[in-house]
Amino acid sequence: MNGAFTVLTVTQLNTYAKSLLEGDNNLRHVFLRAEISNFTNHYRSGHLYMSLKDDASLIKAVMFRSSAQRLAFMPQDGMKVIVSGRVSIYERDGQFQFYIDDMQPDGVGALQIAFEQLKNKLRAEGLFDTSHKKKLPAYPKRIGVVTSPTGAALQDIINITSRRWPLAKLILYPVLVQGAGAPPQICGAIDFLNAGHECDVIILGRGGGSTEELWAFNDEAVARAIYASAIPVVSAVGHETDFTIADFAADLRAPTPSAAAELVTPDWHNVAEYIDSLFNGAYVSITDKTSALRKRISDASSSAALRSPQWLVIPQRSRLAQLGSRLASAETGRYSAARTSFSYLAGRLDALSPLKVLSRGYAMAADADGNLISSAGNLKKDTRFVLKLKDGSADCVSLGARDAEIAPDGSNENEKDR
Repeated sequence: MNGAFTVLTVTQLNTYAKSLLEGDNNLRHVFLRAEISNFTNHYRSGHLYMSLKDDASLIKAVMFRSSAQRLAFMPQDGMKVIVSGRVSIYERDGQFQFYIDDMQPDGVGALQIAFEQLKNKLRAEGLFDTSHKKKLPAYPKRIGVVTSPTGAALQDIINITSRRWPLAKLILYPVLVQGAGAPPQICGAIDFLNAGHECDVIILGRGGGSTEELWAFNDEAVARAIYASAIPVVSAVGHETDFTIADFAADLRAPTPSAAAELVTPDWHNVAEYIDSLFNGAYVSITDKTSALRKRISDASSSAALRSPQWLVIPQRSRLAQLGSRLASAETGRYSAARTSFSYLAGRLDALSPLKVLSRGYAMAADADGNLISSAGNLKKDTRFVLKLKDGSADCVSLGARDAEIAPDGSNENEKDR
């Protein structure tokens, strides 16, 4: 190989190429209009990696944490942006890439994109669900106000509350309502009022302003503090046309601070009228009840029963006598019927009595054990048995059994032979 040639290492080549690019003034501060693809957020390092492309070309890009933390929104694939930065080479990989210093959405404001991104995120988590909204107290005793102590919003709240519901006590927690220091103070105020159960309802708000001035109420931490509050929170930020994330997270949105004061307080005139109506209704009800009871007492006192109590006793005595007579008659009837039934049954029993049969000339034969002998076949020769008659008995000895022969006239032939 000819010694006139210089042999470079890969590192030297990449370093030289990098110096050429970074030494070109045209590449030190470049603006690009592009579409984001292959976006990656390295949460640990805070760096953002992506590709910037148009219809025909693509370039790798990186936005380091120091620049990324200034973004008001989170880049996404497909988002069209205008970026500014410089062109260089990543020496280790020889990667030609764009280093982003600033980024703005192309056509839509960064704050608006950040607003929509955060709103969609919190809605998906359920922070705006109506099922989580708490009901405002009907008659608050203490109203917490989280706002600037010097703003017109506070004066509006004081004026409306003192006019509508002077019984309530206002508890002011002064905070910044714009700027980077506002969100932590707002979160701290909500947490403080909840920790000590300082109030029955919280009004969070400020007067009108630009999107940037109201941005503290679009902070994620503020939305989560509102959602976590055990005390109902009414959001009253800006004017009627202004909407913030705090409005969606709050239990109730008021279009203005003055409207918030009206929403959380009843009108004491209406309450007084309601109390008067209750009193009048109770008075009429008690009066009517008292009159009815007096009439009952008057009617009772003029009745014959109270003037002559014996008039109550006499009819009862007569009724008692009638009942006694009916009871005696019923008892006599039952006794007579029982005697008749008994006589009938006794007659039937007497007709079936063996003694009755014996009185008609019949006799019964029984063995030594007293068992009746109903058949001649049960008597063997020389068997001793007893013959029972109507007026006594006779001891007998069997000469032997014979079959009974019945004569045509119905008599026993054997008996004729004896």
